[in-house]
Amino acid sequence: MQNADCIDALIARQAALRPDATAIIDPDGAVSFAQYDRNIAAAGELLAQSGVMAGDRVLIVAENCLATAVFIFAASRVGAIAVPVNARMTAPEILRVTDHAQPRVVIYTSGCSAEALAHATSAVPQDIGFGLFHMTQCDASPAEAETADVAVILYTTGTTGAPKGVMLTHANLIFAGGLSVQLRSMTAQDRIYGVLPLTHVFGLASVLIACALSGAALQLETRFSPARLHAALTSGVTVFPGVPQMHALLMQYAADRGLNRLENSALRYVSSGAAPLDPAWKAKAEAFYGLPLQNGYGMTESTAGVSGSRNAIGDPDTSAGRPLPGVDVRIDAPAGMPIGEVLTRGPHVMKGYYRAPDLTAQTVQDGWLSTGDLGQLDEAGNLHIVGRAKELIIRGGFNVYPPEVEAALNDHAEVIQSAVIGAANTVGDEDILAFVQCRSPATFDTVALAHFVAGRLSGYKRPTRIFAVDALPAAPTGKILKHKLLDAFADLLMKEG
Repeated sequence: MQNADCIDALIARQAALRPDATAIIDPDGAVSFAQYDRNIAAAGELLAQSGVMAGDRVLIVAENCLATAVFIFAASRVGAIAVPVNARMTAPEILRVTDHAQPRVVIYTSGCSAEALAHATSAVPQDIGFGLFHMTQCDASPAEAETADVAVILYTTGTTGAPKGVMLTHANLIFAGGLSVQLRSMTAQDRIYGVLPLTHVFGLASVLIACALSGAALQLETRFSPARLHAALTSGVTVFPGVPQMHALLMQYAADRGLNRLENSALRYVSSGAAPLDPAWKAKAEAFYGLPLQNGYGMTESTAGVSGSRNAIGDPDTSAGRPLPGVDVRIDAPAGMPIGEVLTRGPHVMKGYYRAPDLTAQTVQDGWLSTGDLGQLDEAGNLHIVGRAKELIIRGGFNVYPPEVEAALNDHAEVIQSAVIGAANTVGDEDILAFVQCRSPATFDTVALAHFVAGRLSGYKRPTRIFAVDALPAAPTGKILKHKLLDAFADLLMKEG
């Protein structure tokens, strides 16, 4: 079965137009669009033989490789819904998603992921021409009317309590992928570096679907490595969408080898998402790449894209850019105040949360998605994100926005990245706790860092305590998981007490 309005038709279209062109490159080699489409057809046939019907969920426990991409499109080919989850999640986390999604089958991309193999304890190994995977069949619940046009359900990172499954339609994904193609001016001659997980919206919509629309080759990387990224950027990659941690670690990797810029590269577009940009850090990255570092804003519920920048190199603008074509943005702020919650409306807004109509009704009203992020629009129409509403710190009656404090910390030459949170104290106020990832935590001078930021921040914005660490808890996308900071560094907090 194939519907021209479904995401799998994008690959079929490329296979008809450019059958021999390279579609996917992964650690096992390269495949053409014709091979890619044949693999999708074979996977779709296997799903159908396994009882998968229209509306059924196909859970894909995966890391980035050809098999992951194939099964996302194969689910579409048989009218089912792909539910990709990252194999680096724990067994209890995957079980909670499985119990909520109630899939017909579970696919484990065991050929490219040791973690997926470890989860596949009772699954049957399969190989139908595009790498080893394991599969198990389940007793799925019947399809529901609410999922009639849904292509993918993504369970959001860091969810606690009941899982939140974001339902994205075929139209959502194709619209969002098209915006990425426009923003990056992607063509069939491009090669896109795909280290952002396909199990998350940035990698799924802005990379996988964008490549399917444009015909660009997608070079998939199972795990982030600064050495492999550097090798890719000097061997044909033209577009690199990443997150701040990736850029910071790449620049550190190069500096350790005496390199202060990227040489011998075909790279023409580089972007950073998932966190606000700091002017000094942006200038440093642009000097390294020799290109403008573009920024953007989005979330799972908005199928990634809400806004994006199109700046020239050296432009001091650190906003998330203007709203993308067809996307509306407004700020829900108290009267007379410039900062408020960011709301967005358009074809990118999710259909809703799976099996959670009340939560959907709270989050999407009259077509407007409440993002939970605080922001403002400047005179040029650029969107500035100042933080999460839930992460706002109240200190001495003043509002403290963590990204501003993090930007000051990140200006220090020895700081790779930082994370700032608030913590209630005994006098009814909030302390500002700063966790900084640096090269040598044991010898790092946090007192000197405190003096450094004192010249950049008002007194009420300065960290109460600074902790030097070798790594921050992060999602596979590279997004720092702030809700895990206190548990991750409980011993350090107690020690410095």
